[in-house]
Amino acid sequence: MKLKFLTYLPVALAGLFMGGSASAQTTTSSAEPFRTWSIGVNAGTTIPVSPLGGKNDYSHWETGFSYGLYIKKQITPFFGLRLDGFRGATKGDNTQAFNSGSTVASPFSSFRTDINYAGSLSAVANLFNWSMFKQVNNATFFVMAGGGFTNFTTTTTSTGGVVTENPTRTKINIPVGLGAKFRLSEGLNLDIGATMNYLDDDTFDGRTANGNDKYTYGYAGLEYAFGKGKQLAFYSPTAATYDEAVAAKNAANALKSDLDAQKAENARLRSEMNDLLKDSDGDGVADKLDKCAGTPAGTVVDGSGCPLKVPAPQVTEKVIVTEADRKVVADAIRNLEFDFNKATIRAKSYPTLNRVAALLIEKNFSLKLAGHTDNKGSDAYNLKLSKDRAESIKSYLVSQGANASRVEAVGYGESQPIATNSTDAGRQKNRRVEFTLY
Repeated sequence: MKLKFLTYLPVALAGLFMGGSASAQTTTSSAEPFRTWSIGVNAGTTIPVSPLGGKNDYSHWETGFSYGLYIKKQITPFFGLRLDGFRGATKGDNTQAFNSGSTVASPFSSFRTDINYAGSLSAVANLFNWSMFKQVNNATFFVMAGGGFTNFTTTTTSTGGVVTENPTRTKINIPVGLGAKFRLSEGLNLDIGATMNYLDDDTFDGRTANGNDKYTYGYAGLEYAFGKGKQLAFYSPTAATYDEAVAAKNAANALKSDLDAQKAENARLRSEMNDLLKDSDGDGVADKLDKCAGTPAGTVVDGSGCPLKVPAPQVTEKVIVTEADRKVVADAIRNLEFDFNKATIRAKSYPTLNRVAALLIEKNFSLKLAGHTDNKGSDAYNLKLSKDRAESIKSYLVSQGANASRVEAVGYGESQPIATNSTDAGRQKNRRVEFTLY
């Protein structure tokens, strides 16, 4: 049984370092970083008895100086694993009468046991924090229990004064401890505690009697927590849950208040909208805009709510374009010339354009000017050139007295050819401005 325990112990120790996160900090459900890895050093005294009682092999025990260190992984706010290393000494004698335990005479007058080294892996449970309604506390109390081994050398002195050093032994022990920690700063703690070690052996004090031996290590020391953020061991999930519930309640109250305010604002806006849209006479014009209130039902009104005046019918004079008129326009088209690749009208075109302007003034004709090009150049360029040439003719006619509102200028670019663009003659025909009288 002892060999099996020693076989599995290294596996358990490796699990402490490999399990969980390899980082010195972790996160909880709130995604807040916590310090979970820590290292501690301590010093104190060791006695060869247990405060919980049991029979002793010697009537008087003495304290011996001891010291230790540990590495700890805090897995949850309430539970962690701790790997302890320890070294020290303890002793006792029979200079006093037995108060408990064996009354059988001992062959030894005293002993001294040097604990060469001891190691153990323990589970640590935090019993409670100083305040459960405070997220980060300054004190916590804990208990621990685990398994390990102790390597020791015992020296006995017989009643006859013979000093004997016994062989060094390594024995399994069960550590059980309790203590308290006080947070000095965000990463530094004061650690006070005591660990009772129950050995699977009865030779720790050199005398085989009264069952297996035990020893107790009382200590004080410092613990340093690695990483950033708060220490998980001092964190209270109860307080965090309570704070979250209070925050959620406050948020819900704020939301309800906002909704109530929004409802009141909506009611006010509806009331104002009803006032704006009120139409007492039913003519389709709101009272606030109605300049003729009380209009009889069925009356056609204008935008101000007043009866609409029906305009007198207008007689449209029929426009008659004669052959002579068309000849004037045809002459203007035939004599129309522009500078190359520009919208500038050449002077030789002015006389015939002047006759078109006079015709528009005399007979109040309307004229549509449609510019066209061949397919030389880009579509965008040809479209702009055709539009610019039509606008140039319109500007000239208006300058000669024609009514600008009766002259329309548009450009179609190369989109409406009247001949092929494959020959010079065809392209010449496509470069044109069409005049349409109406």
